[in-house]
Amino acid sequence: MGKTEGLRLLDLSADGFWNSFYAMLVAVPALVVGWVVFANDLTALTDAFGSRLSIVLRLAVLDFATWVAPLVVLALVAKPAGISDRLVHLVVAGNWASAVIAWLMLPASLVDLVLPGSRGVSDVLSLLIFLVTLALTWRMTNAALGKGAAMATAVFIGMFMVSLLTLFILQSAFGLTPTVQAE
Repeated sequence: MGKTEGLRLLDLSADGFWNSFYAMLVAVPALVVGWVVFANDLTALTDAFGSRLSIVLRLAVLDFATWVAPLVVLALVAKPAGISDRLVHLVVAGNWASAVIAWLMLPASLVDLVLPGSRGVSDVLSLLIFLVTLALTWRMTNAALGKGAAMATAVFIGMFMVSLLTLFILQSAFGLTPTVQAE
């Protein structure tokens, strides 16, 4: 919620830094539902490359690369950007926040999975949850960095852009870009 007191509840040691990547395992059950929905949609709309299982596995690699790539870039630019003293705070808080966000997105995926004909409802729900999580992620970034709103905004936008770039490159490379077949 953007409160710096929450950082005290996190393990910001070297072990805590590496242990925060277990958040990916915490997120997997929620993410799997979204991967299955996407695989179902992709195979229904196109002559998708590979089986549903192959698509789900490629989506897993894509999601985790999209999770890690911004952190790698952040680590590379942290010192020149003047945030190296807060890198661990941001990575640990960000990893655990990402796990929570994966679970927050679950209801929209479940709507798609259980009621496949209700795409409009799940799309609106996904958009609303996405907008809320963007705001919460910015607040977490601001609290974890403790360097002011301008720096938090720059870091937030940079990480978001690296995530999108990674997503678009890997979607294309893995053949996960849906193309509608001509009727």
